[in-house]
Amino acid sequence: MTRKSERLLDLHRRLAGGQTLRAEDLAQATGASLRTIYRDMEHLQRAGLPVQGQPGSGYRLAPEIALPPLSLSEEELGALNLGIAIVAETDDPELRAAALSLAEKIDAVMPEHGNQPGEAWATAHAAPRATRGFSHIPALRRAIRARQKLLIQTQDSAPRRVRPLRLEHWARLWVLTAWCEATEAFAQFRTDSLTRAEPLPELFVDEPGKRLSDFGAGS
Repeated sequence: MTRKSERLLDLHRRLAGGQTLRAEDLAQATGASLRTIYRDMEHLQRAGLPVQGQPGSGYRLAPEIALPPLSLSEEELGALNLGIAIVAETDDPELRAAALSLAEKIDAVMPEHGNQPGEAWATAHAAPRATRGFSHIPALRRAIRARQKLLIQTQDSAPRRVRPLRLEHWARLWVLTAWCEATEAFAQFRTDSLTRAEPLPELFVDEPGKRLSDFGAGS
């Protein structure tokens, strides 16, 4: 172990006591210069330790909550992603930063999913006002379960009658897969682009070529 590694480990142990420690005291205790202590604290922060403080104010280790390994269902993961997306668009900078940090931790441990385009995960955080379409999600879910047709309209298209088949999330981006009766083809709609999602008094049944199992079968 290098001298720097030993010093960082020593600093971590001292901070783990829960007290706020001045950089001057840490420098004296470790035999390092103030400049070195400042750099070490930045290094610990970049390494993911919850070190709070800055030069002149003292440093402390914020308490962390360690969760055991969790197994989430698709519904639970969807609810978590939905909540993160909402909090990430608040006006509170600390809450917004915490939401984005949580999103990165979740994405880092997520397995690859065969039907999720990689670009969607990379650009989900940049989606403009992702919470715009969240109000439509309950109606979309009910229509899918009831097999009820919808009148869908986006910001740049006319209303279209569709058969809703699946609602899924690609990171914080939600997408509806449907059979469009106007184009006689499958279509996908980002919920944040929807301006209208109106249930129609008409149900639908599975028909060959229009089922979710047929989506992508010809590609």
